[in-house]
Amino acid sequence: MALPPDATNQAFLREVDEELRRDQLAGFWDRYGRLLIVGIVVALAAFAAYLIWRDQQAKALGREGEQLQAAYDDLAAGRTAAAGPPLAALAKNGSDGNRALALFTEGDVLLQRDDLRGAAAKFAAIAEDDGIAQPFRDLATIRRTGAEFDAIPPQQVVDRLRALAVPGNAYFGSAGEMMAIAYLRQGRRDLAGRMFGQIARADGVPRSIRQRAVQMAGDMGVDAVVQPSGPGTPTTSQDASAR
Repeated sequence: MALPPDATNQAFLREVDEELRRDQLAGFWDRYGRLLIVGIVVALAAFAAYLIWRDQQAKALGREGEQLQAAYDDLAAGRTAAAGPPLAALAKNGSDGNRALALFTEGDVLLQRDDLRGAAAKFAAIAEDDGIAQPFRDLATIRRTGAEFDAIPPQQVVDRLRALAVPGNAYFGSAGEMMAIAYLRQGRRDLAGRMFGQIARADGVPRSIRQRAVQMAGDMGVDAVVQPSGPGTPTTSQDASAR
């Protein structure tokens, strides 16, 4: 039975459309097929390289951790000379975190030898390294300033610690105390007393630093009411002075 003219036309149009699509696909593959293959190969190679790099990084971090632990073991056993080479290697070529830890350890060793200038240089290397996380750098600034506190002008102490000596900062107690003492050396008792009062009233400040701040603020006539954090913690500047 013959198909109606409309059905015949539709069947013909579908065949033409399918043939056109096959021609377009064949032309697209002829034109871009090689580029697609190259792109896929490059993407797979890049992914494989990333996996290899990540594995190598993990192994390198593991080796660095072992080096650092070995150095700590040597220091604990009093073998300072044996700990020196691995610490120096990590301080130079280690990952950011391990490099910071190695430099801190080298600085502590120098402090034990009363080499304040050498220790300050180690801490300065951490504080000035943009690749190291900011909390490490801030702590290094505190340690550096403490090491050279008696060797630099009071104003330099103030300028260096100004950004850290603010309530709420993790290092407010240590930075604020050094800054207040620097103010005292400048004869600026009003600023020193104000800083000691802020330290005494701040939450999160180590107890020993807070107690000293309460005592100093009380001696300067600054109200330093603090919330008790445990047995024996002073509650006012007057209480601290009475003891």
